[in-house]
Amino acid sequence: MATRTDARSPAPHAADIHDVIRVHGARVNNLKDVSIEIPKRRLTVFTGVSGSGKTSLVFNTIAAESQRLINETYSAFVQGFMPTLARPEVDVLDGLTTAIIVDQQKLGADPRSTVGTATDANAMLRILFSRVGKPHIGPPSAYAFNVPSVRASGAITVERGAKKAVKATFNRTGGMCTRCEGRGSVSDIDLTQLYDDSKSLAEGAFTIPGWKSDSFWTVRVYAESGLLDPDKPIRKYTKKEMQDFLYREPTKVKVEGVNLTYEGLILKIQKSFLSKDKEALQPHIRAFVERAVTFTTCPECEGTRLSEGARSSKIKRINIADACAMQTSDLAAWVRGLDEPSVAPLLTALGQTLDSFVEIGLGYLALDRPSGTLSGGEAQRVKMIRHLGSSLTDTTYVFDEPTAGLHPHDIQRMNNLLLRLRDKGNTVLVVEHKPETIAIADHIVDLGPGAGTAGGTVCFEGTVEGLRAGDTVTGRHFDDRATLKDTLRKPTGALEIRGAKANNLRGVDVDIPLGVLAVVTGVAGSGKSSLIHGSVSGLDGVVSIDQGAIRGSRRSNPATYTGLLDPIRKAFARANDVKPALFSANSEGACPGCNGAGVIYSDLAMMAGVSTVCEECEGKRFQASVLEYHLGGRDISEVLAMSVTEAEEFFGDGKAHNPAAHRVLGRLADVGLGYLSIGQPLTTLSGGERQRLKLATHMGEKGGIYILDEPTTGLHLADVEQLLGLLDRLVDSGKSVIVIEHHQAVMAHADWIVDLGPGAGHDGGRLVFEGTPADLVADRSTLTGEHLAAYVGA
Repeated sequence: MATRTDARSPAPHAADIHDVIRVHGARVNNLKDVSIEIPKRRLTVFTGVSGSGKTSLVFNTIAAESQRLINETYSAFVQGFMPTLARPEVDVLDGLTTAIIVDQQKLGADPRSTVGTATDANAMLRILFSRVGKPHIGPPSAYAFNVPSVRASGAITVERGAKKAVKATFNRTGGMCTRCEGRGSVSDIDLTQLYDDSKSLAEGAFTIPGWKSDSFWTVRVYAESGLLDPDKPIRKYTKKEMQDFLYREPTKVKVEGVNLTYEGLILKIQKSFLSKDKEALQPHIRAFVERAVTFTTCPECEGTRLSEGARSSKIKRINIADACAMQTSDLAAWVRGLDEPSVAPLLTALGQTLDSFVEIGLGYLALDRPSGTLSGGEAQRVKMIRHLGSSLTDTTYVFDEPTAGLHPHDIQRMNNLLLRLRDKGNTVLVVEHKPETIAIADHIVDLGPGAGTAGGTVCFEGTVEGLRAGDTVTGRHFDDRATLKDTLRKPTGALEIRGAKANNLRGVDVDIPLGVLAVVTGVAGSGKSSLIHGSVSGLDGVVSIDQGAIRGSRRSNPATYTGLLDPIRKAFARANDVKPALFSANSEGACPGCNGAGVIYSDLAMMAGVSTVCEECEGKRFQASVLEYHLGGRDISEVLAMSVTEAEEFFGDGKAHNPAAHRVLGRLADVGLGYLSIGQPLTTLSGGERQRLKLATHMGEKGGIYILDEPTTGLHLADVEQLLGLLDRLVDSGKSVIVIEHHQAVMAHADWIVDLGPGAGHDGGRLVFEGTPADLVADRSTLTGEHLAAYVGA
């Protein structure tokens, strides 16, 4: 055995000095030359009010540069299929490792995307059934609801040496149901919402939004096509006329000498409205689509999406549709019970994936659940599944509010997962607001002090104890705890729900009081959303603000999304006696150089596209002639550059006084978005800001009952207090507010609590408590009661 002669410690290895991620001079979005050092192989939590720059630093700077550098290692051909990423605006980025990003972006809302397809569990199940299922019906594609069956035969010409024609046949067995095309539901269009059949086309029979009688492309193409009698009431059409009117394939027709395409009304509606994402439609168009289109379960496959052949093949009396309909905790047990040595490695991999669902708190999900119906928190945890059993170390995991949508009972489980990832030698970066997760951090970076232009600087770096003692917004509010209210409001009535059975609900009977702040709670998957959205949303007078994402292009901004731009354009038009369309950067007033975008984009194929400020309008988006028109001494570009607070004052009095615009701006200020610029692209807003923008928009709708689905998502501890004030103002103005929520501060502030459980999936779906928060704390008979009691210090 060798003996050591030199007792002095050796000099550190050159590789060991790279134990920090160094960021110097970051200027992405609102960051103001941020310079920090983040320790590697530690759990670092980034805090700060919503809009302070956390996402800009963690996702748009550190993670984006790591991804860009990895993408550059591939060939130009492969890079052409990858997202193109620009180098972030930062002077130095050192010590980066491979970044695995687990964000809150909703999983694809494609109707054929399910939890099983998103996690690859479906792919493994298909292989399993194609190898072991009896009767054998074909390869894995025969069990795939995304693959249609195809048959073809005929002659093909083979050009090899002497050309010769060869007779060929082609067969591919797919598992897609032919009736619903793998969607599980079929849509019916309510014709009474499209036209009034007692009128003729000439009399204005169409009741579709935007279809004006003089429109060349819509109404006139039907009236003047020569295929229909424009003066004949629709109800008197012959069978052939009705077929042409509703279902005729695209046909070229001449209207006033212009060649146009005529197609049946149903086909046109499907192309114009139904092929688009519903969230991206304007509110009045979305309301029309919801009225006109009804979705029913496919009668042929009974919602399983699969063909009869795929459903006939079974393993132990279970077919693939039954397996996908089980909740994953039950499916994992079924897979473990299969004894098939020929597919042992496959069963092991599938079992590990399904066990990960249970471990991460998603054991209540079924593989056939459409991925578009998952909440942001559920979507994030589904993305985590593939990383849980990974043997990779020294990678950087980046999480965006991993506790979103989690009951306090589940947060501890999530914290353990984050610590496990760190203890395997990984760097874990977490953007988070919940004190329970901030408390487990090795290192904390607090950004602020405010939001938007008032943020973008590092206010604190250090430990939890240092944060508590520090004088930052997060430090001051870290130990804030809401107290139970002394006086509760008296209900003015009750909303009766009887025999609710949506999803996992077990015939729930509950009376939700009206005229008060009612909170519905329970562990994730206990049936809260099923109860409220299934039984209350859609009733007359109910305004439902769900967790659906706000989608918008870089041309969308808070002014266009909230409808604020309409009164502003009209005010400019009245003041200058011109058309309102001139004051829209997406219409007549757009700068011709950049088409109203303010910047000119150059597509560089597999490299990041370059955007340069338009030289013609200098980024103002409007023609020079439009900027000569003023309202209250400001042109339209100056008004759109104002913050909400500034614009509220501007339109509140004086020459620019505009009650309609002032009302919308007041709602934006109420939800804490006073710092936002009204012309700021929606793509630059954080998740919390988008949630509050949606809330402000819906607050303008007329309704007596408001349903809010987890409004604290993305909110800083300091902002929760402001949200509670807003909820109080809504109730005091005569509204009934029902909140689906996990945050203890909202529970403590409630007048009435409905608690579902006791567990998730088939272990939930029951009413376990209804009463006041004080009774829930005193009772402590449910998980929610225990955590609320601990929170209020009872």
